[in-house]
Amino acid sequence: MPGAFKSIFVLAFDLDERGQTVPAFAVREAQDETAAIDEARKLGDQHAGVVVWKREASPAVGEEGEPVVIFQTGTIGDFN
Repeated sequence: MPGAFKSIFVLAFDLDERGQTVPAFAVREAQDETAAIDEARKLGDQHAGVVVWKREASPAVGEEGEPVVIFQTGTIGDFN
């Protein structure tokens, strides 16, 4: 996308009393892919699952691309 920028996000999941995945905290934005993956690996020891994804957006024209998963471990739920 012309004029687009990339955002990278991290989200961890825990399991509720019925074994369903629930977000462990609000979505966190990361500085770059390396920092996001490092954080996700650390979180993976404390949570049922972690996902890192990136998304391109072009706010000038109101477009937002589809999420692209760049790292995933364990059991994750809906993050989009």
